[in-house]
Amino acid sequence: KARSANMPKENINRAIEKGQGKGEGVNIEHVVYEGFAPGGVALIVEATTDNRLRTTSEVRNLIEKNGGTIATPGAVSYQFEQKGLITATKDGKTLEDIFLIAADGGAEDIEEVGDEVLIYTKPEELAKVRDNLQALGIKIIDAELTRKPMSEVRIEDKEVAKRLLSFIEKLEGLDDVQKVYANFDIEDKLLNG
Repeated sequence: KARSANMPKENINRAIEKGQGKGEGVNIEHVVYEGFAPGGVALIVEATTDNRLRTTSEVRNLIEKNGGTIATPGAVSYQFEQKGLITATKDGKTLEDIFLIAADGGAEDIEEVGDEVLIYTKPEELAKVRDNLQALGIKIIDAELTRKPMSEVRIEDKEVAKRLLSFIEKLEGLDDVQKVYANFDIEDKLLNG
């Protein structure tokens, strides 16, 4: 499925310190990089940095060393849609139960992932839908803005899948990177086999 990275705790603390002027630099900016991974997989990398040149160099080098390319702004972003994303537990409910509750609560779409359910909203309605769902008895794990791919590149080769996941992990591991979005879908049998 499409991936979004969770920010490691040390990155959060560093970003908070920078934002409060306690870190090494005080001029913090949000930077978005677009590019392609091998196989035509579209990438969007969001970073927060006090040194745009350093971060750009790190992201570009990592993408190019792994067989990808950096793209000009706008070349990839049109393939993703900005959405609100609420992650909830099933908590003994069926997917159908949650679907009906989510629809009543103002959600646009839902997707099942193991014991969790991903509930999508319009970006501007994220907080309202989250509050509605909580009031309707849904146990919320997280609520955030995300970029949902409008179409996906299907990965059917196990080696390609492993390289792609390793590549995404390396991007997520860069200090300034907050989130990585990609439009690939790996068959479950490749992950579990």
